[in-house]
Amino acid sequence: MRLHPGETEAAGWRVVALADVVRRLCGAEVAGRPLVVAVDGRGGAGKSTFADRLCEAVPGSAVVHTDDVAWNHACFDWGGLLAEHVLAPLHRGEAVAFRPPAWVAHGRSGAIHVPAGRRVVWVEGTGVVRDELSPWVDASVWVQGDLDEQERRLVARDGDSEEQRRHVAAWLAEELPFLLRERPWARATVVVDGTSQVAHDPATEVVVGV
Repeated sequence: MRLHPGETEAAGWRVVALADVVRRLCGAEVAGRPLVVAVDGRGGAGKSTFADRLCEAVPGSAVVHTDDVAWNHACFDWGGLLAEHVLAPLHRGEAVAFRPPAWVAHGRSGAIHVPAGRRVVWVEGTGVVRDELSPWVDASVWVQGDLDEQERRLVARDGDSEEQRRHVAAWLAEELPFLLRERPWARATVVVDGTSQVAHDPATEVVVGV
């Protein structure tokens, strides 16, 4: 698996049942609020897909995408917004209805909504497993992936124009030092292989490492 320098590849990759991963992530006892589980990984690793799988596996759960919080705001300097306007209401057992300032400034309609009474809220996005947010998070996932496959997926999704290459370069200039500082792969409750070539049933199984 090709990784950026400084990221440690998980060892002991094995196939486990998705239900077992869910039980491990949702083992904390909380009262009056949903469990909050962070799903982190680099672009193209498969974290959004995995968060959706987790949401489908747990009836009454919801997904929050940090890309919505960060939209037209900053690549990684959004932890305070997420904590104050999403995670804090969830910890109080309240519904979330957050319209980020950049949405207002740029005329984006709607808001980030999470109804009250959810069992689990999966918070998905690159950079969400960070020290700043650890008091708000009950468990976490690092979706590790091979860089070659991640880059292929991103080109298939976003194209390979000169403008897109500039965007990726600017993103990596912030992502690489940020993730090296935070090391989410070392602190995650579960490490998942998001680009695995190991034979498994993607509907019911997951490839995990330690």
